[in-house]
Formats: sequence, structure tokens, C-alpha cells
Amino acid sequence: MPGNGKKYPVVVMGIGNILWADEGFGVRAVEEFHKAWKTPEGVTVLDGGTLGYFLSEYIEESSKLIIFDCCDFRAEPGTFSILTKDDINPWLATKMSAHQDGLTDLFAMAKIRRRYPDEIVVLGCQPADLEDYGGSLTPKVQAAVPAAVEAAAKQLEAWGYAPARRPEGEKVEPLAESCLEQDVYEAGRPSEAAACRFADPRFLPHGEKSGKEEA
Repeated sequence: MPGNGKKYPVVVMGIGNILWADEGFGVRAVEEFHKAWKTPEGVTVLDGGTLGYFLSEYIEESSKLIIFDCCDFRAEPGTFSILTKDDINPWLATKMSAHQDGLTDLFAMAKIRRRYPDEIVVLGCQPADLEDYGGSLTPKVQAAVPAAVEAAAKQLEAWGYAPARRPEGEKVEPLAESCLEQDVYEAGRPSEAAACRFADPRFLPHGEKSGKEEA
């Protein structure tokens, strides 16, 4: 049986938080992958966002798993890397945000339950900014998205699940709420002057600098 009897032979997921600038890399990358490639039967593509424990089914019931995420390689911002096998351990051990705490536990539990994926590939990008609340991906990280998308397609092909490139202009159902898609989300962002990114303005006296600005 495909996938060694597991429910999801192959899962492609993006994780992260689009509210914190480059923390959204994984979500934006899987969004672009979904728009660019039609996957064959047996491949599940999802926006994992910050779902944490709700992703346990997809981890434990997948045979092969591709994850888009921002990763701390101690490298230049925008550096894209592919992690496999033992290279994944530092990714699991390095907490860059709250969503990774849950993932560490999920993978540990999958091992204990002997339901760990047979293969895991992490497509990661070094972030430049994780503190711009409401901000978009920084230019260098945005530029790394196409490489991550192509890497995912090549990995699926290597596993025998070759995707087909979608015709230009084809409309696809979004992976999450349509208002969260990058184009819509970016277009609806208020100006820098109208949006306070670092604190609730009700508790930040007018004219007072935030801690980040003072630093």
C-alpha cells in the first residue's frame, strides 16, 4: 500500500506566522507552490501556519514530509538551504518562534509512538526580521521563495510523485482563507503612519518611543 499503509503518503506543508514578517516564509512558500504546481494523487498540500498540535495527524500519518519554514542557519538573510536526515536535528532544537515549540513535541511524540515519517525534507530560509508585526517578507527572504518552490517540486519528482506545472493564470482554491493570501493581505495593510507595529496604542502614550525604537 502506498505510504506504508499511512493515511498521507506525502505531505507538503508550510509553517510559520504571517504576522511577524519573515516568520511567514513557510506559509508564503507553500502558497506559491500550490499556485504553481498541481500535485498527483497521494500528495497533500496544506498551510500549517501556527496550528501546532493540530498538525500531529499529518506528521504521524505521513510517509514522506516536506516542510517549508524559516530556519536559523547563522547565515546571511535570505540564504536558502535544504535539510535532510541528521541535518534536521538542529532545526528541531532551535526555537525561533512559538510555533516550533509545538513542532518539537509533535516530532518527539511521533518517535515515541513509532509513527515517525520515513523521510523528512525541510526547505528553509534564513530570516532577516522577525519583529515587524504586520510586516511582509523582507526582500531577500521573498526572493528565496521561488527556489524553495522549485526544490519541493524536484523532491516530489524524486519520490515518484512528479507534480504538473499549472497553466499560467489558472485559478486555484486557496489553502487558507482568501483574505490571508499574500496579494490580498499585502494590499490591505495600512500605512506605516496608521499602523502601530510594536504595541497597542492605547497603552503607548502618544509620542513615546517603543522599546525597540529606543534600543
